[in-house]
Amino acid sequence: MFKTTQLICCLALFFLFSNPIIAQDSIPTNNKIPDQPEKSKPTLKIGGALRFNYNLSSWKKEQVKRGGDFGLDVFRINAKASFEKLDFQAEYRFYPKSSGGGFLKEGYVTYNFNDSTNLSVGLVQNPFGNTTYNSHNWFFNLPYYVGFEDKFSMGLNFHQRRNRWVYNVAFFKNAMELDFGDQTATDPSRYSYDVAGRNKEVNQGNLKTEYLLSQNKRIGISGMLGGVYNISTGRMGARWAAAVHTDLNYGKLNVKLQSMYYQYNLSDSAQHKDVIEMAAYGATYGVARKAYLHTASFAYTQPVKLGPVTSLTFYENYSYMDKTQARFDDTQMNVLGCMLSAGRLTTYVDLASGKNQPWLGPDWQNGLSSGEPDSQWHSRFNINFGYYF
Repeated sequence: MFKTTQLICCLALFFLFSNPIIAQDSIPTNNKIPDQPEKSKPTLKIGGALRFNYNLSSWKKEQVKRGGDFGLDVFRINAKASFEKLDFQAEYRFYPKSSGGGFLKEGYVTYNFNDSTNLSVGLVQNPFGNTTYNSHNWFFNLPYYVGFEDKFSMGLNFHQRRNRWVYNVAFFKNAMELDFGDQTATDPSRYSYDVAGRNKEVNQGNLKTEYLLSQNKRIGISGMLGGVYNISTGRMGARWAAAVHTDLNYGKLNVKLQSMYYQYNLSDSAQHKDVIEMAAYGATYGVARKAYLHTASFAYTQPVKLGPVTSLTFYENYSYMDKTQARFDDTQMNVLGCMLSAGRLTTYVDLASGKNQPWLGPDWQNGLSSGEPDSQWHSRFNINFGYYF
């Protein structure tokens, strides 16, 4: 396992020698101070969203009898600021108490070396797979539920584009930490799914490379290597993941394809080595310590004039989790739906179905780990609408 100090030093040297050094003979010799450009003024923009949710779940018999439930999804505040070469972005979310309450989704400062190179530090999105999202629907795809879609961690991300190549090199010290105790477990009140319970994510490195086939077509590969610290034993385990992915646009059609594999090697007692505990939205569940995940997402956007509605995006998103451990049953997920755009109002209408999917069925704790051999498909009809300001 790499050492944190060594990696930080290597990154510092890379940034130092990748920037031009001003030669001594470039300094004016006529003692006249050259005209200085007017400094840019700081900018600040505050925004957010208020979203509500209606859902009707087939496995919740009492809910079905009363025709579903309608209530608060989230209220969020976004802040963006910039000054000269520095940018700042943050998003704080307020969920119902049952979904973890309030917590920071993302928050980081970016230094722009130039138009094609920047460095972000803070609670930063992990450069892995199709980003920002590997899906089109409100529910995301299966990689999100095991920490590999729209995931944010504490660290830094170096981004650079050279002609048709895009590179991301990142280091993350750990998941978002809310309690700096000595043997404190990861708090489940968070947006990203992170390792929790008896283990903690530490010292993670990410490398992502994409090639632009055209302005709106790209293919790429991603890799991740990191540590897993076990609180009970005080020993360090390891984890790694790799993915190939494409994000392609053909006129009004968008296609996102991704195949990945992940594996955890835990320094835990024997009875706990097959399952890793993960947490988000105020709750934890078990996840198979190794698996393949394959996703295929298609979306077609049609401009319309239906009152305030200006476009309809129809999508079909499917994901499959192939668990390689003996006696573990696989997980599947499918979302068929439509997004309606009407100015600042956005609405998702989804029919989400799952088999051994904790959010789409009755087996919360074991759905993504051992699963149930006789598990059936369950469905949730969901309407989420929100006003973005």
